[in-house]
Amino acid sequence: MLMFAESTAVALQARFFRGFSDPSRLAILEALRAGPMTVGEIVEATRLGQSNVSNHLSCLRDCGLVVAEQQGRYNIYALSDPRVEQLMRLADELLADVARGVYTCTRLRALSEGQTNDAAHN
Repeated sequence: MLMFAESTAVALQARFFRGFSDPSRLAILEALRAGPMTVGEIVEATRLGQSNVSNHLSCLRDCGLVVAEQQGRYNIYALSDPRVEQLMRLADELLADVARGVYTCTRLRALSEGQTNDAAHN
């Protein structure tokens, strides 16, 4: 039973980090680090299409990483918790130290290009 709980926790953690793994979602989270924004402001900050931003915001809201508050005609989006920004700051700091390895890692490149794990290991 303990092994099942551990694998479930790992799977949940992997799903959590998938919220950060898409470049569009990450760009939106990066933009929201500056403070609350409307969809239009996020579109302008990220240069992503409005429908793309709306779809990813919906995902980020469902994941609990972003919240929205109605203000008049607009929804104002913000990071849901200060720890989201802290996690992103820590990632920036860590990446500054390991960027070369991440950039040159052939396994991560293969995974980001849609190849299977088996292909990434060959």
